Amino acid sequence: MRQVYLDYSATTPVKEEVVQEMIPYYTERYGNPSSLYSAGLAAKDGLEQARERVAELIGADPGEIRFTSCGTEADNWVLQGVSDALRNKGNHIITSRIEHHAILHTCEYLQKHGFEVTYLDVDSEGVVSPEKLAEAIQDNTILVSIMMANNEVGSIEPIKELAAVAKSRGVLFHTDAVQALGNVPIDVKELGVDFLSMSAHKIYGPKGVGALYIRKGAAIHNFLHGGAQEAKKRAGTENMAGIAGFGKAAELSGKNLDAHIEHSRKLRDYFWQRIRENITGVQLNGPVLAARRHPGNLNVSFDYIEGEAILLMLDANGISVSTGSACSSKSLAPSHVLDALGVPITKMNGTVRFTVGDFTTKEDIDYVVDVLTKIVERLRELSPVTGQEGW
Repeated sequence: MRQVYLDYSATTPVKEEVVQEMIPYYTERYGNPSSLYSAGLAAKDGLEQARERVAELIGADPGEIRFTSCGTEADNWVLQGVSDALRNKGNHIITSRIEHHAILHTCEYLQKHGFEVTYLDVDSEGVVSPEKLAEAIQDNTILVSIMMANNEVGSIEPIKELAAVAKSRGVLFHTDAVQALGNVPIDVKELGVDFLSMSAHKIYGPKGVGALYIRKGAAIHNFLHGGAQEAKKRAGTENMAGIAGFGKAAELSGKNLDAHIEHSRKLRDYFWQRIRENITGVQLNGPVLAARRHPGNLNVSFDYIEGEAILLMLDANGISVSTGSACSSKSLAPSHVLDALGVPITKMNGTVRFTVGDFTTKEDIDYVVDVLTKIVERLRELSPVTGQEGW
């Protein structure tokens, strides 16, 4: 059976060059980078090389990069670390209704501990308005956190404009760039952000390693306490193999960024064209303009059928997709992102997220559309509500 992977926003396969970069840290360079003897110093050199590579990808200084275990940890570190550091200044945080649960659930936690959180609405394409942000900032606002690219519908937010609004009011600004990294150009200095979260496994690197950009001088307390690793900001022996892999993945991502965006966008647009030509009753969720959408993202609602049924039948044909974000795929609750966009519950239920990447081919798309067309026809034949009003 042919295998087609179309869930690159959930995770990406690790590229061979990345694997080769990691292996020596399991077999030869296994020293602890905190040790002062030669084996430790060799590991330390690899650690700093990776830091430089990640920094270069986002236009940061190497000293502003702190490695974490994942993007979720980076998000938690910012929200909790800034809240602790600025508790005496204020207790108000602003975010959006379409953030990843790493942000939303941490905000819920902070609300239980005396913080006030404003959740900004988005427009029908999932975009946050700088004007709405300006209206929401209060005298006690200490942090704004808006994601750069949405993980479900691919909306790319106007981060530069949003950060400028926050800066004009003396408020720190964080962006969760886990989905954006390697898919849109990022320059933290140009964007004007204070914090930026990243994860290796979204850019063809290993799972279990991420990073947080912390602008020099930005107020934030440590999240993990213990040893003196990561300039005494994040304790714990570094995951050297993972960090080395992240560094290599960042280097490859920077070199291939333009080609990757063009490849993904062309295939994504071709995919949507083929779906519209072969299947009726479909709706694209999120931005219409390619420039405002993650290049590999295609979020589609199919009338009269359940997204889970489509997913399972595609899987039976060797095709991997998602009905939402991978982190909430086992939840039966409707998508909070689609709800924020105003998508009716009936269309939410029939939604599938397809995401293409570097290893996707045109032949893969043709195969998927052929299979998908038959699946949709079959499911609609079985649906008791096909064509009825109110579905």
